[in-house]
Amino acid sequence: MFTIYHNPKCSKSRATLELLREHTDEIEIVEYLKTPLDREQLNEISFKLELGASWFVRKKESIIKKENIDISTDEKIFQAMVKYPHIIERPIVVKGSRAVIGRPPENVKELF
Repeated sequence: MFTIYHNPKCSKSRATLELLREHTDEIEIVEYLKTPLDREQLNEISFKLELGASWFVRKKESIIKKENIDISTDEKIFQAMVKYPHIIERPIVVKGSRAVIGRPPENVKELF
């Protein structure tokens, strides 16, 4: 089973989902803007990505500057991601104990 943390408005997210659909029917789609992730879920994704939070936060999102969001540590980034889920890099695809960021969408092939 693959889980994709998906934003249907994002072209990379749509392309990654399409690539997944070409290879499997076992896909759980989580629209994380409608169903925000909590701190524990973000930590688990970070562990599976083998990356700290700073690697999957969208640092150039205007809300970060507008709201003066502190993204200096992983903990502060996770707190911001919980409050402002649109700053999470997208899409993220998880399979078992591994995860990848679908930028570019072909990254998902590492999980096949």
